[in-house]
Amino acid sequence: MTPSPNNTRPKTTLPDLTGKNVLVTGGLGFIGSNIAQAAVQCGAKVTIYDCLDPRSGGNMRNVHEIKDHIQIVLNDIRNFEGLCSAVLNQDIIYNCAAYTSHPNSMREPYVDIDVNCKGVLNLLEAMRRFNPEGRLIQIGTSTQIGQMQINPVDELHPEFPVDIYSANKTAGEKYVQVYGHAYKMNTAVVRLANNFGPRSNIRSADFGFINFFTGLALKGKTLSVFGEGKQLRTVTFIDDTVRALLLVGTEAISSGEVYFLTAGEQCSVAEIATTIAEEVGGKVSFIEWPKDRENIEIWDAVISSKKFHDTFQWQPEFTLRTGLRRAKEFYESQLKYYLD
Repeated sequence: MTPSPNNTRPKTTLPDLTGKNVLVTGGLGFIGSNIAQAAVQCGAKVTIYDCLDPRSGGNMRNVHEIKDHIQIVLNDIRNFEGLCSAVLNQDIIYNCAAYTSHPNSMREPYVDIDVNCKGVLNLLEAMRRFNPEGRLIQIGTSTQIGQMQINPVDELHPEFPVDIYSANKTAGEKYVQVYGHAYKMNTAVVRLANNFGPRSNIRSADFGFINFFTGLALKGKTLSVFGEGKQLRTVTFIDDTVRALLLVGTEAISSGEVYFLTAGEQCSVAEIATTIAEEVGGKVSFIEWPKDRENIEIWDAVISSKKFHDTFQWQPEFTLRTGLRRAKEFYESQLKYYLD
């Protein structure tokens, strides 16, 4: 393909992964299954490693379309021996395995630390011993920073997480950086924020409020916004995220780096809920803050992806509205697999 002017890539370009072995931990969940779908499309030999913990959003339906083209290992990131076998001969490893609920992390902190800290160490140590040449992409979260002190938030923003999940994701990220530096391992961290779209768990608020609101909207139910919903969020459609993550997995320039990745579109929670109601269904109501949620709220979160955009010349293709339309089309055709 002829390079485009100024070394920018056409928006729809995906890397050629022919002959590459790709491991996706947590690959039956939202982010991981979409990575697996795209990696297969790009020619990779894909292995998914997932324990199908119901608290973590895995769904076998997420890989139905590619089930004949992938290997699935049903095992837990907390199982070191299992990871040692899984990492062998893998060229690119995406660590999407996580215990993802902010409220649940406060109720079950030891489960969270086992998955989001010890699990990451298990993976790093397995790679150090048995696949030191492999490339690891650690999926982080924008909530690691806690409450925004500098607007917009970038990679140099101080980190003061306000819940156990975010604190443990911060620790996991630091482990990745330590191993990358100390053992010369090929690692990168990509922090995501408010991803939405197909293959998410849309039954529970534990897996992102946009996806949960989408599930409520598909059933014609009320979308309950806490308070006035004025806090700002930066949203990204999953297809844009996956395209970006595949670039990180194949570009040597990302080694050792940490990136925020968002589409850059900023909306209030109330605006997001209203747009979901307009595009998908349901209605919006405003209710008082539950105390346990208000105590761990980060309020405004305006995230800059300038570093990522400048490095990879990546641009998003979807807005909140166009992404919601795509998500609605996906879920409506197979509601029985994603909603009770």
